[in-house]
Amino acid sequence: MDDQSKWSLPSNLDTAHFREVLGHFATGVTVITSIDDKGPMGLTCQAFMSLSLRPQLVAMAISIESTTWPRMQAVGRFCVNVMNENQESICRAFSISGQNKFEKVGWTSGECGLPLLIDSLAWIECRPQQVYEGGDHHLIIAEVESMGTKSGSPLVFYRGGYRTLES
Repeated sequence: MDDQSKWSLPSNLDTAHFREVLGHFATGVTVITSIDDKGPMGLTCQAFMSLSLRPQLVAMAISIESTTWPRMQAVGRFCVNVMNENQESICRAFSISGQNKFEKVGWTSGECGLPLLIDSLAWIECRPQQVYEGGDHHLIIAEVESMGTKSGSPLVFYRGGYRTLES
């Protein structure tokens, strides 16, 4: 079986219905950041999860069309910023390609020198270990190098929109 037929949808499924059904699964929202000689970079990612306690691994999925991920991969490190309920505008800004995403966003450097977004609920500095192709996304498995938390409530993504735990 070639790669194309392996990932094709059965004839009774369509992309819009798939998106609608999976939209019923609420996820947290993260902004993945890194920095290179061109400056800080980032992207919004809701497909993030913990993977293993021993060793401490996380996983995330990023679109194959991302222009930011290749730069992050070249750096060899990135930071997962878990967004709080007041950071929707930041998530929206980091989801758009081709703009200065850090223009109005406060950040500081973490232990590994990566951008930690001010007011994020948690941050996890990582080193990618494996990258797999999965349909139209890369599945990245990364080892945790540093992490921390702050108090607050999370921003979530549910049925195509940003929500808080109260909404």
